[in-house]
Amino acid sequence: MHDDGRYDDPRVTGSAGDPVSRETDYPSWSPEGPASRPPDRGAAARPGGVEPVVPEPPAARAAPDVPRAGNSAGGRVIPIRRNASASARFESAVPPQPTPDSVPDAIPEPVPFTDPSASPVGSPGAAAAEAAYVSRETPTREEDDPPLAMEAMRAVQILNPSGEVTMPRPERTRVMCVANQKGGVGKTTTTVNLAVALALHGNRVLVVDLDPQGNASTGLNVPHHTGVPDVYDCLINSVPLEEVAQGVEGIPNLWCVPATIDLAGAEIELVSVVARESRLARAIAAYPGHFDYVFIDCPPSLGLLTVNALVAAQEVLIPIQCEYYALEGLNQLINNINLVRQHLNPKLDVSTILLTMYDRRTRLADAVEQDVRNHFGDKVLQAVIPRNVRVSEAPSYGQSVMTYDPGSRGATSYFEAAQEIAERGVKEPVGRNA
Repeated sequence: MHDDGRYDDPRVTGSAGDPVSRETDYPSWSPEGPASRPPDRGAAARPGGVEPVVPEPPAARAAPDVPRAGNSAGGRVIPIRRNASASARFESAVPPQPTPDSVPDAIPEPVPFTDPSASPVGSPGAAAAEAAYVSRETPTREEDDPPLAMEAMRAVQILNPSGEVTMPRPERTRVMCVANQKGGVGKTTTTVNLAVALALHGNRVLVVDLDPQGNASTGLNVPHHTGVPDVYDCLINSVPLEEVAQGVEGIPNLWCVPATIDLAGAEIELVSVVARESRLARAIAAYPGHFDYVFIDCPPSLGLLTVNALVAAQEVLIPIQCEYYALEGLNQLINNINLVRQHLNPKLDVSTILLTMYDRRTRLADAVEQDVRNHFGDKVLQAVIPRNVRVSEAPSYGQSVMTYDPGSRGATSYFEAAQEIAERGVKEPVGRNA
């Protein structure tokens, strides 16, 4: 046997002088010999009756192109032609292979990538290549919206550029005191973001910064340096509240009463003032305008400033950090609220509990959440504020997280909490105190 593209083996060709080409695969050809070939009309006229090898016509020689991995050159599929006699000899030695239909969960053979530009237009190879070619930029139907698109949708929903009233407005003013004697649980952050969320969606909101640190004023970008009229003048000098309140830039329905460092001495000065516990309540009641919500940000203590806030408010919103220390001082806060209700403000009620700084990676956060929900029941909001770096970054830019990064998880959580508070206020209207 010579490797020149022809077989001279008599077992294959039938005679030593009748070589067979590898491309001899027309339909009527058989490996059994010349007897099965089509009869030659001129064979009897030839000397010796030997039939010459009839060249195969081009039409019969063409075989369908079968794309196989490893047989492409330049992106064009090269047909593989097999000698039927050679395959007949070796097929008996190869055991039958299972088909994808007979084997469960069988992985089908991958279709090789073919370049449609390599095949001529109109050829069978070009049609097969066009069917197999899929662009990488073609999205599938099962593909969800990309994360950036979802974040943009949430940002538009939170910012509410149309200015429509999407959160229900209460029939009467709701005065809410955000209090917790534990520091660092998110009182100021909760006050600022809830106020901004409600104001962006059509509610008129007033924020009273009663903390001498003035963090709520910083978060709303309201000037609160020394010499600026603040809540201290309202408590000590009986200055009307409308002369102290400042509009928040960029949010037309939001006002803020700032706090300066002068408020730190109000604790001592209020001791000798008549009706010292109700000074803030009278200032809010004398305000000529109408607000849907009044949020009072309390200091992390149970002094006279916090008592003034509890007397002026109708509802208490308690932010609770999902840690053990936040639960430890909660009983003392509830006892002080009960004392104020008995002696100074019978309308006071703990209406809302908000879980903040929730870390889903820890079991402690789940345990604290379950304890709070079992103890307070329906007063706990379904919305939970997670730990989010955007919430901590926003005050450094003089903004709330609602305007700093409206598509973040922190902004979305505060938006859901504000919406839940608004819906609860419509279901259970409270008495007006403004």
